[in-house]
Amino acid sequence: MLLRHAKAANPGDVADAQRALTTRGQADAAAAGTWLADNQLLPDLVLSSPARRARETWHGVAPALGDQATHTTVVYEPTIYNAATGQELLDLVGTTDPDVTTLLVIGHNPPLSALSSLLDPGADEDLRTSGVAVHRVPDVWGALAAGGAPRMASHTARA
Repeated sequence: MLLRHAKAANPGDVADAQRALTTRGQADAAAAGTWLADNQLLPDLVLSSPARRARETWHGVAPALGDQATHTTVVYEPTIYNAATGQELLDLVGTTDPDVTTLLVIGHNPPLSALSSLLDPGADEDLRTSGVAVHRVPDVWGALAAGGAPRMASHTARA
């Protein structure tokens, strides 16, 4: 699952990595969490950008997942913040432990949308803030390649 961070403020005096979610972003993150829970899409592992807006997005999503979220491993991965291409994110996803059955990546555009399109070129994904793309990975993470994970569902969370 790929989740673009929720809507963030953009004050000129705050470093990019420290931008916080807006009130709408907080509500949209919670709505994304509700959609994931309603569709029984519960991650075993979350790989998130360490940027404040991505961390806050996870903290907005997690309550809707209930007790399941307390057992989810969350890793704040600098590669996600620094990635310039979908391929860089694909390489990162490929390192996921084979025991992980459901992965949630929380990141930024354009590389997150590029990853979704790379996984399923026919989907031509352009994730909006709080947008979710769900891809089915038919094999182990390490074997994942371009065109190898069809998009099964998508959602744009707007509270």
